[in-house]
Amino acid sequence: MSSIFSKIVRGEIPSYKIAEDDQYLAFLDIFPLAVGHVLVIPKNETDSIFDLNDQEYKGLWQFAKKTAKAIEKTIPCKRVGIAVIGLEVPHAHIHLIPLQSVEDINFSKPKLKLDSDMMKGIAEKIISGL
Repeated sequence: MSSIFSKIVRGEIPSYKIAEDDQYLAFLDIFPLAVGHVLVIPKNETDSIFDLNDQEYKGLWQFAKKTAKAIEKTIPCKRVGIAVIGLEVPHAHIHLIPLQSVEDINFSKPKLKLDSDMMKGIAEKIISGL
């Protein structure tokens, strides 16, 4: 079954892309916990992160690291937090969330509502740090 992330990879659903190569994609979460919240996914549709083969798993984390470094350079934060939950979308993904406090990574708190212009600006800012 095709996930929403697979549709983003195929270009069927628009996204605010941050980085992309032939195997991985990073894009802004449209329901962010914090400004600069990015999702990093393998393009290959795989439900659980632990179902990725070793090469894909390592590659995903390396891709996430580069993206996190760009977030750190461009979005004011104390640290970039990492979460792998896997319940929301049946497609392996890593959340990269700019943190000021531990509360910024609380998934039960209300999500931010950012307009398209703001999302484009955030994406451009992070892209400039790559």
